[in-house]
Order: sequence, then structure tokens, then C-alpha cells
Amino acid sequence: MEETTRICIVRHGETTWNAEKRIQGQIDIGLNALGQTQATAAAKWLSGQPVAALYSSDLLRARQTAERIAVSLSLLPTLRPEFRERRYGLFEGLTYDESRARYPAEYQAFERRDPDFVIPQGGESLRQLYDRVRTGLQRVATEHQGATVLVVTHGGVLDIVNRLVRGTSLSRPRDFLIPNAGISWVSLCGERWALDTWGGTEHLAMVGLDELP
Repeated sequence: MEETTRICIVRHGETTWNAEKRIQGQIDIGLNALGQTQATAAAKWLSGQPVAALYSSDLLRARQTAERIAVSLSLLPTLRPEFRERRYGLFEGLTYDESRARYPAEYQAFERRDPDFVIPQGGESLRQLYDRVRTGLQRVATEHQGATVLVVTHGGVLDIVNRLVRGTSLSRPRDFLIPNAGISWVSLCGERWALDTWGGTEHLAMVGLDELP
């Protein structure tokens, strides 16, 4: 009988740039006061879960979220750059509206989710991001077969995770929420991924932002 590996995936808490709808990408922005509260609430909610290992993106907002969860689980977070946010290239530092106004052609390709559109000035395509995230998830699942592990990451990564486990197209419009500090569970049995629960916010006094387009 094949073992099932469970992965809990938590989006980082809110940042000031999330609230401003400003594209962070791999710019290293920390949590704001609300984001710190959200991270603490997620940590309390997850306390007592039988988690074998804790992984996190190495970007500050994810690390700060993971550090609070680590205390509640008595674990040390392992940083994995494959769980970083997508590189948004020339859009990084701009709001979505500013990006649309300043780079209309590039934003149109971004908005229609062209899988092979590489955002200029150091950005990634959705397909490149998919390959990176799939490799990272598979690595974690292989290292902890049959166990429960936790990953703290970003909205763009969670978008890919949802499509990976559901088998939906990268170009399909998003039909799910990705709230700050939302908690999702996926599992892998053999070679079959499954979506168990998605974007849970029961632990939050106020539902976290989903500022992504």
C-alpha cells in the first residue's frame, strides 16, 4: 500500500505592499503589523499538528511567517529558494495599475496568462515558475515520504500549486482565492496529487488580502 505524504502550505502574512497592491516579486519586503498578527494566528492554529519538517521561501516576509510557526511546532525552518515568489521583472515595485499603464503590451501578455511569456528585465514565465515549484514540492515529498510537512511561501507559488494538484491549465483564469496567511493542504500518494483543503482562514479575525489579479 502506497504511503500518503501531506503538505500544509501557508501564504505569508500581509505586507504594506500587499495592501497597496504593489508587485513585490523577489523584492525583500517584511510583514506589516497586521501580517505579524496573521502569522501568529496561523502559528497558534497549526500548533500540535504532527509536522515532521518546516520549509520556507528565503524571502523576508515568508521567513518572518515561518519563524512564528516554527516556535509553535518546535521546529527550525529550512530555507528553500525554489519556494520564492515569481520574478516579476519590470513590474516589481509598481502597482498593478501602474504596470498596466506603463507597460501595456507586456501587462496584456501577463494578464492573459501566456505560459511562455517571460516578463522582461529578469522576470520568469509561468512555465518556468511551474517547473521550479513542481521540483521543489516533489523534492520535499520525496524527502519526507509518508509524513506531514509544512511550507511557507507566496501567492504566485500557491497559484501554481493549485494548478499542479488539480491538473488545470496555466492559462486558465484563476477561480480560487489566495489570502494572506491562508492555510492549504495537499497530498501525494504514489504519483497522484490531491487538493485536500484550500485557503483556510478560520484562524484569522479578518480574512487576509487576495490582492493578486
